[in-house]
Parts: sequence; structure tokens; C-alpha cells
Amino acid sequence: MNYIKPAVSILLLSLFVFNSACKREVRDQDGNLCETVKLGKQEWMKMNLNVSHFRNGDPIPEAKSNKEWIIMGIQGKPAWCIQDNNPENESTYGKLYNWYAVNDPRGLAPNGFHIPTDDEWTQLINYLGGNVLAALKMRTNPTGETVQSVKEVGFAGLAGGYRTDGGKFEGEGSYAYWWSSTELNKEAAWIRLLNYLYCNVYFSAYSKANGFSVRCVKD
Repeated sequence: MNYIKPAVSILLLSLFVFNSACKREVRDQDGNLCETVKLGKQEWMKMNLNVSHFRNGDPIPEAKSNKEWIIMGIQGKPAWCIQDNNPENESTYGKLYNWYAVNDPRGLAPNGFHIPTDDEWTQLINYLGGNVLAALKMRTNPTGETVQSVKEVGFAGLAGGYRTDGGKFEGEGSYAYWWSSTELNKEAAWIRLLNYLYCNVYFSAYSKANGFSVRCVKD
């Protein structure tokens, strides 16, 4: 009696089930398949958020012109844009959002995820070894190709830059900015900044009318 083929089949099936169980991914409200990575006790999305709808299906307004962006910020209304208004940047960096989109009760993050608090960002940075080591593990090279340390960690901190509250695009290739859900006051909220030039991760507070990337963490 030949037991080899059944044994091999069972082994292959077991490996398939194991790999399927270990594969971490989620679909956002726009249908994009987003991979996630477990970092310590947290589970983070590997890439920046790239949705144009809230979790309830309502569209998020796009602000292309400086005037549109400024008005949305003054009025405290949610908005998104693409770095330099260049569609090619969308697939690389995702979208930039003002904080009013981040804080909207309709939900910017996909089901089961949320925008990290400042404390949750601190937890991630500490897990990666502190500000300098975290920067080394998160950043990519200038061409956008993921370096080995990022492949190992799984958190690609692409330098997508940001949009000022006055509508100007800055920082592409040198800085990555991410919102937290934590307010400083009525006008500002806390962010995390990955500085490629000095290889460090900083925390600071910026006007809610700025446009930064969003990275989500599991509930």
C-alpha cells in the first residue's frame, strides 16, 4: 500500500491552510486590498491609506486647486488630494488628507481599523528601537524601492511629503508625514514625521488644515 502520495497531499494542504491563516490583509471601503503586518502587539497597514470614501460610503471631497484646499481647511471640512496633483503619485504614496477627514465620524479607516493615537505611534517607534532605528527600518531609498530593512519590518515609510494649509506641496522625497487622531487644541493635531535627511522620527503638532498621509492600525 502506498502512503506517500496521501501524506504529501496532506502536507501540502496543511501548508496552504497555515499560509492562508498567516496572511494578513484587508479590503478598504474602496475595494483596495491592503496588506498588514504585525509589529509587537500592534497590527499596522503596510502602506498609506488611499480611499476617496468614508466607511459609510459617503464620498470625501477632492481638493485640487489651492483655493479649494484653503477653503476646505478654513471651513473645517474633510478633503483629500494627491501629491502635486499627479495621478502617478497616488499608487506610490496614497492620498493626503486634512485632519477633518481623519476625525470625521463617518470613519476614514476601514472596518476593524482606526487612525492611530499619538500614544500608539509612540508604541510603534519604541518597538522598532527608538527614533533613529525606527527611521532606518521604515524609510526607503530615494527611488522608492523598498530596502532590505523595510522588507524585514514591513512598514514602508515612503517620503510622500505633504500639503500646507496654504495649498503648497512640499517634502516629496525627503519627508513622510502621518496624522495621529490626537488633538493638541482646536486648531492643531499631533503628527509623526520621518525625516530622510537626518534619519529620525519626530513628533510635532500641525494645523488641521494641512494634508498628510494616513496609516491605519487594527482595533
